[in-house]
Amino acid sequence: MPEPGQRRILAFDFGTRRIGVATGQEMLGTGQPLAMIPARDGIPDWGVIEALLAEWCPDIVLVGLPLNMDDSENDMCARARKFGKRLHGRYHVPVNMVDERLTSFEAKGDVMAVGGSRDFGRHGVDDRAAVLILETWCREQAG
Repeated sequence: MPEPGQRRILAFDFGTRRIGVATGQEMLGTGQPLAMIPARDGIPDWGVIEALLAEWCPDIVLVGLPLNMDDSENDMCARARKFGKRLHGRYHVPVNMVDERLTSFEAKGDVMAVGGSRDFGRHGVDDRAAVLILETWCREQAG
């Protein structure tokens, strides 16, 4: 595994209808939207995830943890943790959970700021939220 600061990263924004994916390099500290994987009640097409992992060969995988504003956990936290454990168990990749409070809110604001669609049900921002999760983690590693 590469030294800290040199790792390739895949980040996931877990959701029950869609799972956003972003990729990036720890050295640059930035991410790029990669995909939005449809999910049925939080269950993705694992073949799509396997193909992304094979293509991008990440050194570390990040999964957003949607904590409440008071730091408490909710049902979605348990589901995101379960998703992270399944990623680790199926593909033997290191998985880190990342506080993702307000990333979806921020991603929606970014889309609206550039005049994008406000129909977030049809045109999700999950891949952009995954970018924010990745960049949050990189900032934490650098600080």
